[in-house]
Amino acid sequence: MGEGLRAKVVPEAALVRRAVRVALADLSPGDLVLLACSGGADSVALAVAVSREAARAGWRAGAVIVDHGLQEGSAGRSAALADQLTALGLAPVMVCTVEVSTDGGPEAAARTARYAALESCAARHHATAVLLGHTRDDQAESVLLGLARGSGARSLSGMAAVRGVHRRPLLGLSREVVRRAAAGHETWEDPHNADDRFARTRVRTTALPVLESTLGPGVAEALARSADLLRADADALDGWATSAYGECLDGTRSDCLALDVLRLAALPVSVRSRVLRRAALAAGSPPSDLAAGHVGELDRLVTDWHGQGPLMLPGRVSAARACGTLALSGPQHGST
Repeated sequence: MGEGLRAKVVPEAALVRRAVRVALADLSPGDLVLLACSGGADSVALAVAVSREAARAGWRAGAVIVDHGLQEGSAGRSAALADQLTALGLAPVMVCTVEVSTDGGPEAAARTARYAALESCAARHHATAVLLGHTRDDQAESVLLGLARGSGARSLSGMAAVRGVHRRPLLGLSREVVRRAAAGHETWEDPHNADDRFARTRVRTTALPVLESTLGPGVAEALARSADLLRADADALDGWATSAYGECLDGTRSDCLALDVLRLAALPVSVRSRVLRRAALAAGSPPSDLAAGHVGELDRLVTDWHGQGPLMLPGRVSAARACGTLALSGPQHGST
């Protein structure tokens, strides 16, 4: 494992280090940075860059290895990876074994368990940031997956460079560049990344290459750029919706969550749908179960109401219109 310390310096490694330096420019000496490492080339390249930049800037740098327990020998691989990262000078290096449920499918369930483990480690060790090794190609894949699902602007905006404690310093670099930066270091590729049972794998191995061959090179970069533009739009609409939610809310009602229908109807549909989704979540609908179709039916109570209702939403939330008010009641309000 120690051979990674003797790896030659390659030009791509300098690009990765610069990306890390820019992403963590606000940190102070002594701040703790944790990085999520799977052993793949992307996360190993990130680990090497973080170890070098931490030594230069005076940060403390550690790592979290999440063992999903989904493959034979995963515990041994995690232990070997921990030794490799420790040899790079990272500390603490933690191996977190998680249980993956079946909720939402294997990909989503593994992601939920992984992020919960990362956030728990960050809180326990008071980390300033948790770094993730997603690249520009990962961003392009996320945009295509959102398009295939018929998602809105928020989903099509892909992964944010900064969200909460999580930071993704490599979103501006291609997967090829990042993996070249890992040259000379031991890496391990998860066989799930080549399993075409998973939608993301099919996008990576089939859809994007077909688009590149049909439309010419640069498709991944263009998709990532579109994600940045859509994220700016989605952020602006979310901000508008936050203000509109407060203006539409009837604060005199304690028996339910009530919204003024006339104020709702005056909003652009892109803002109104966000307000309605927020209201449904506040009333108790689980975000994993609340779909665009549910929000669309809520919207009909505002814009196409002819006496219908009540509408049942996930989480045993009911919505009904009466006397110029859209009222949402969940179990906490006595709804059954």
